[in-house]
Amino acid sequence: RPVLVLSVDAINKLPLVVTVVVGTKGERISRNYPTNVRLSPEDSGLPIETVFLCFQIRSLDPERFPDKPAGTVSGRTLEKIERTVRHCLGL
Repeated sequence: RPVLVLSVDAINKLPLVVTVVVGTKGERISRNYPTNVRLSPEDSGLPIETVFLCFQIRSLDPERFPDKPAGTVSGRTLEKIERTVRHCLGL
């Protein structure tokens, strides 16, 4: 399953945890909910449309990640995801 890393680089370099938002295939979710951010392959670098479920925040062991990210998002897209996470958490 794809994830989007939220934690800052300084924390990601430590052997602790990485904080992420979980993604799923866009075809599995037909409606656009205010808790989700739908990204096209052009926006995410992933091969298929992906919906990031901003209410599903997880802390994962960094050992679970490959050395290279599968894709990247722009600063503007990251801001949109951050706003949605804050909305989900009531911040």
